[in-house]
Amino acid sequence: MDVVKTLHVVGYKNSGKTTLVSRWVRLLKENNLSVAVLKHHGHGGKPDLGESSTDTSQFLVNGADTTLVAGGGAVQFIWNEEPEFARLKEMASIGNPDVLLIEGYKGETGDKVVLLRNLEDWDTLCQLGGRLLVIGCPEIETNCCHIHSREEEERIDEWFLHWIGKGDGDETI
Repeated sequence: MDVVKTLHVVGYKNSGKTTLVSRWVRLLKENNLSVAVLKHHGHGGKPDLGESSTDTSQFLVNGADTTLVAGGGAVQFIWNEEPEFARLKEMASIGNPDVLLIEGYKGETGDKVVLLRNLEDWDTLCQLGGRLLVIGCPEIETNCCHIHSREEEERIDEWFLHWIGKGDGDETI
C-alpha cells in the first residue's frame, strides 16, 4: 500500500472538527482526490449502530464478533472490538485514498490541525506534537501557522490545499 497523506483534526467537543472535516472532504472531491475519514467516537460507549431491527444488529446482539454487509455499491463493516490505532488507520485506508482525514485521536502521532474554542483549550492542546495549524483564539502565540478565526474559511482551505500539494504544511499564510 502506498503512503497515504494523513492529517488529524483535533479539538474538544463542539470546536468545529466535524464541520471542518466535512468541508475538506467536499474540497478534496472537487479536486478529484479520493478521501477516507477515520473518526474517534469520544462521547463514551459504543457508537450508535442504527436501527436495532436490522439483520446486522441482530447478528451482533446474538454474539457475532464481526459483520459485513455489502450491496448497492457500498460495504458496511462492524467489528465488536476496538483495534489499536495503527490497525484503524490501515482499515480506513483499505481503498488506497489520496488523503486520510482523522477526526480526533489527538494523543496519536501525526500531523495535526488544532481547533480552539477558548483559551482554556489551548492550556492542554498546546502540548500536542505535530501541530501544523491552530485555528482560534487570537490571543495565543504558536510556533506553527495560526489562523485566528474559523470564519476565515478561505484562508483555512488555502492552507489545506497547499498542504495537500506540497506535503509539508508548515508554511505561513
